[in-house]
Amino acid sequence: MTTADTPPALDTSPAPDTPPALDTSPAPDTPPAPDTSPALDTPPAPDTSSAAPAGWRPTLAPAVSLRHDRVRDADLLVLPERVVVLQGSAAPILRLCDGDRDLDAIVAELMSRFPGAPVAEDVPAFLGRMRTEGWVR
Repeated sequence: MTTADTPPALDTSPAPDTPPALDTSPAPDTPPAPDTSPALDTPPAPDTSSAAPAGWRPTLAPAVSLRHDRVRDADLLVLPERVVVLQGSAAPILRLCDGDRDLDAIVAELMSRFPGAPVAEDVPAFLGRMRTEGWVR
């Protein structure tokens, strides 16, 4: 094979009007960014912004329904254009939110069903979060 038979080498240099590639690697002397995520063993601060009013009788918001999916064997909170898969004791708590029972009656009912569980603290906090989301009124 002669030099006339070899194909020309490809020109891999950038075109004259192409900007140079950005170097996104960190500078060698740059320290890593500090970790600002909360520690896993630190409990969340209690949410006092969603405190329940006295005599509150929680009920699901009008556009929200509680369903059980037999295929997935899961309880669902069905909202407009959204579905929330409920876990743990969320569904039993929400089933008691019928608008007839006040918060104290719901807590008392759950305390009788689950003796020794921290119902008095957890249920009002949970329902407060549901109220903040607009899923319970």
